[in-house]
Amino acid sequence: MVVAVSISNTNRDPPLPAMIDIPPSANLFAPLARIGSDEVITALFTTPNVRIERIVSTGQASPPGFWYDQDETEWVVLLSGGAGLRFDGESEVLELKPGDYLHIPAHARHRVEWTHPGEPTVWLAVHIRG
Repeated sequence: MVVAVSISNTNRDPPLPAMIDIPPSANLFAPLARIGSDEVITALFTTPNVRIERIVSTGQASPPGFWYDQDETEWVVLLSGGAGLRFDGESEVLELKPGDYLHIPAHARHRVEWTHPGEPTVWLAVHIRG
């Protein structure tokens, strides 16, 4: 089942990708997309205040000039692959490798500069309202 998710974000120009709901028990690494133009976001667990997602990226990045500005706090861990994140006002790109995690406060403007083009980048993201 594919479920469209609407998150109230102030500067979210591109539409959010569709989310796929999965059974309550599965494996975070299967099946993994190897190619594709869109990230695959799977809702693993959702309540009114918490949403846990598996995100599989295959070389995607934020569009030029686009910044995420989320109403929710996000905690993310990179499980495989690699990625570069930039926060508004910072000149350096934060490079994430497997095992690295990061707390992103609500409204901390950030963007994905790159994800590994040669292998799936698998993220586990926890979004917390309130």
